Amino acid sequence: MSFTNKVAWVAFGAMAIVFSLYPLTYLDMPRNMGLLASKSNALLASPLWQIAFYGHISFGGLSLLSGWTQFSRMLRRKYLRWHRRLGLFYLICVVLSGCCAIYLSFFATAGNIAGLGFLLLGISWISFTLLAYQAVVKRDFRLHGKWMVFSYAACFAAVTLRIWLPLLMIALNGDFEMAYRIVAWLCWVPNLIFAFFWVRRDGIELG
Repeated sequence: MSFTNKVAWVAFGAMAIVFSLYPLTYLDMPRNMGLLASKSNALLASPLWQIAFYGHISFGGLSLLSGWTQFSRMLRRKYLRWHRRLGLFYLICVVLSGCCAIYLSFFATAGNIAGLGFLLLGISWISFTLLAYQAVVKRDFRLHGKWMVFSYAACFAAVTLRIWLPLLMIALNGDFEMAYRIVAWLCWVPNLIFAFFWVRRDGIELG
């Protein structure tokens, strides 16, 4: 692995680890802070919404944490059994987090534009992951790898959202709702475009 790839791999993994722990911040977060401040008291009191919200961020964090190691060729070859187990764990986490995300999209902050962005993200994330699973069941490992690139690109929206949002807030003079409408699309569409060109180059890996 080249020096450039090593640097990319370390940066990629560091971001995945740091942002996978982000859900922990919500354990003691008051309801008048962060994203929760934009929700009504009635919604925050809804048991179904709470299950979906905490399910989404918890299983999403686990998806982010378990998924990045799967892109190391060395780890896959050396620990194939663990690769399969982590892959199944990732699949379960994605389906649970993605289903919660789809439900939450109907209550998205900033209205229907943001909601549609997150709805399509949730559907895409689950779809790419199930296509990757279907490919590996058929032992088409090349196709499996390609769909997994798209799956994790969608998963990585959790990272890019938190990078883009404060930058958009600065650019839009603190207009949170407008920033949120934009980031609901910006956090994942460029990721999938990057994944498309990565897959087209056929065989580029971080590890």
